[in-house]
Amino acid sequence: MMQGLFGARGRRALLGAAVLSSALAMTISSALAQVVGRGFPNQMGLIEGQTAIAHEIDFFHNVILLPLITIISLFVLALLIYTMVRFNEKANPTPSRTTHHTGLEVAWTVIPVMILVVMAIPSFRLLTHQLTLPDADITLKATGKQWYWSYAYPKDTAGAAGFEFDSNLLDQAKLPADKLRLLDVDNEAVVPVNKTVRLQVTADAVGVIHSFVIQSFGIRVDAVPGRLNETWFKAEKEGVYYGQCSKICGKDHAYMPIVFRVVSEDKYKEWLAKASKEFASVDGPVKLADASAAVRQ
Repeated sequence: MMQGLFGARGRRALLGAAVLSSALAMTISSALAQVVGRGFPNQMGLIEGQTAIAHEIDFFHNVILLPLITIISLFVLALLIYTMVRFNEKANPTPSRTTHHTGLEVAWTVIPVMILVVMAIPSFRLLTHQLTLPDADITLKATGKQWYWSYAYPKDTAGAAGFEFDSNLLDQAKLPADKLRLLDVDNEAVVPVNKTVRLQVTADAVGVIHSFVIQSFGIRVDAVPGRLNETWFKAEKEGVYYGQCSKICGKDHAYMPIVFRVVSEDKYKEWLAKASKEFASVDGPVKLADASAAVRQ
């Protein structure tokens, strides 16, 4: 009887441990699912892409460039080792007087050209996809300033007022435990999932050049004073995505991160209604056009 009781208790203990482990795993997975657009400790390779362009970049890097680089590096290493062993002074005391070899010269001209052609075809296709802007569901504007980003949402077709807000790095001395050092900001840009976002990027007219980069979205575009550059993305997964200015733009270059929160369409509409009231009252020199008009341009 004692053996049976112990066995029952043991089974209950194992079941309880399994349930606890499962709950802990779900909690950790849920937390990681919310923060998808950043690197993690000991991670190798690129940050996981969450847009069609980012997937294409990952493929180009992992399937085409990385194998080519590896093969070329190993070939050069083998050639160096062969040369040191075969043609050192001890093994080859009488050096050859040959100065030209037609076959070798043709090979080292034609083979690199063929490698460049193999790289160029998917590269040009990727650039075309990046620079061909599809019809946008949402248009917003990012302005690089010294040293923070401002985001402008034009008047929405649903009637939400246009507004603009600044996004500053959180105070690192009072950083909450659930926030990331040098990455989290006070006001995140918010966009809906599975919607095409047209992003216009510029810099303060009296400022310097910045670079707007979010690796998970596969976007990298310069923010130049007096010039309006454009790019686009369509996030496939909800969560928080991080980026940073990648230009050495001044003394606070390392302190102007980029944070986008991708949410469901319903949550985006709720945020849009709230943000249009919160930020529309802030006076600013920027006049915003209708989103529909911006898309038609």
